Amino acid sequence: MSHSAEIDPVTELDSPIALVRKLAKYRSPVPARSRKELAITIIPFAAIFSLSWASLSISLWVSVALSLANAAFVLRLFMIQHDCGHGAFFGARHWNDWTGRLIGLLTLTPYEVWRRTHAIHHATTGNLARRGTGDIPTLTVAEYRAKPLHGRVLYRFVRHPIMLFGIIPFYSFFLRNRIPAGLVRSGWRYWASALGTDAAILAMLAMLYMLGGVPVLLFVYLPMMLLAASIGMWLFFVQHQFEDTAWYSEADWSVQEAAFHGSSHYVLPPVLKWFTANIGVHHVHHLASRIPFYRLPEVLSDYPELASARCITLRDSIGCARLALWDETGRRLVSFAEARHLPG
Repeated sequence: MSHSAEIDPVTELDSPIALVRKLAKYRSPVPARSRKELAITIIPFAAIFSLSWASLSISLWVSVALSLANAAFVLRLFMIQHDCGHGAFFGARHWNDWTGRLIGLLTLTPYEVWRRTHAIHHATTGNLARRGTGDIPTLTVAEYRAKPLHGRVLYRFVRHPIMLFGIIPFYSFFLRNRIPAGLVRSGWRYWASALGTDAAILAMLAMLYMLGGVPVLLFVYLPMMLLAASIGMWLFFVQHQFEDTAWYSEADWSVQEAAFHGSSHYVLPPVLKWFTANIGVHHVHHLASRIPFYRLPEVLSDYPELASARCITLRDSIGCARLALWDETGRRLVSFAEARHLPG
């Protein structure tokens, strides 16, 4: 769909607030497109899962390989759940909510809990005074230096790539999601979401066990879930943890400025854009989270200035894994090694 006759040009002087107004016209989902995107994700997921299961009688290696390939569709299902949480996938809230809840059984993510904590992430991103919910633990250089030895060791341990992209994804999706993390005292609604999802997941796993035994759980189900969780954590990391990201003190912070300047445009090859549901266009997503993922390329096509902003390539992103501390003076994210050479 072209909006060329209605496009207001983006200029270098446009503020993030002005951009939000210009992007409002892309917020309407296209119901037929949403149904299609859901179908072309869930059907291949089910087919590959079945093939992986059937392959158990032929070769465990083939079964695991198919399971790992299916992680891409698990990831895409999570991105659809993500859009549902923003009220962006369908026009009616009940369709968003029930689609998100059902997908949550496959992604091990209680929908109401995740929607609330993710909303907090959007509302507080880039605010140094409000870190801690839905974000990657990040200290400033000064805070890190002020910690005792054991505190610095613990922080370095948590920020190590093996922890961030190996242990923490398993902990987050398999363990932490089982209770309303961060919302324990926020009311029955979040407990119902978490415990209801847990009960449904247990029933699903019990059915898989009764029909296929332990091999189905170990070689068909587990590999795809572990890999999808790790890739999801990597994407979330790269979208905010890059050298030119932005963090602000409470006095200087505004949600629009932090959304745009603190979020990357992760430029991926077309096949990866499809499997990640354009989540790499994160600077636009944080400015206008109600835009369905399939309309984000439309935004970039209409506004080339946004397509060339906040860009990180696949090669660039590998170096982001070493970044760990916010340098308030230089206003950039730095590695531990770089922090040692900073004054003060």
